[in-house]
Amino acid sequence: MKFGVIVFPGSNCDDDMVYVLGKLMQLEVVKLWHKDRDLQGCDFLVVPGGFAYGDYLRAGAIARFSPIMESVIEHANNGGNVMGICNGFQILTEAGLLPGALLQNNNQKYVCKNIFLKSQTTNSLFTRHLNQEQAYKIPIAHGEGRYHASEEILKQLNDNQQVLFRYCQEDGTIDDAANPNGSMENIAGICNEQRNVFGMMPHPERASDELLGNTDGRRFFESVVGQVLA
Repeated sequence: MKFGVIVFPGSNCDDDMVYVLGKLMQLEVVKLWHKDRDLQGCDFLVVPGGFAYGDYLRAGAIARFSPIMESVIEHANNGGNVMGICNGFQILTEAGLLPGALLQNNNQKYVCKNIFLKSQTTNSLFTRHLNQEQAYKIPIAHGEGRYHASEEILKQLNDNQQVLFRYCQEDGTIDDAANPNGSMENIAGICNEQRNVFGMMPHPERASDELLGNTDGRRFFESVVGQVLA
């Protein structure tokens, strides 16, 4: 499986993702510049975190029109896998590849800290090997992470098991106190109906190296490639 990490002006988590996929996971990975349209034969595309185009107008709103996004949309529509993390999640919603929107945090502040989340389904490439009873400690860093959708979309997400992650307490309890940004129903990540496009606000790539004292995030990537590494 070949991974491609897209780089926009303002991306700042692209190198983190390349390090995790290439160095830690020993996978083939390349960077894809936003002005290019060639996906270089990549099977799995990653839209990383950061502040694409400075988050002007609205987070992800300008990046959505970068030339490479035409190829990303075509790749997704043909069944190819796409994952967006933080700003990448915002870009995928702006591009219409994921339902709903990411709004400004309800406290009107940028939030950067460790949170806990729980997998809500094993019916996705991204969660198939995660323990649904475990609370995973993963960092967040965003100012516009409040997931919002219509009641109709929320019902569809729940009925189809498209909610991948919800914010929770360290003991796994899902409640308002564990919600860091006011996301509807504590939603931290979702997938599309076809289950090949994934988006989440927390940063598993920042919790994948033993040197950082936390490898909970590595389990997410192990789930994608279908292997557990020592």
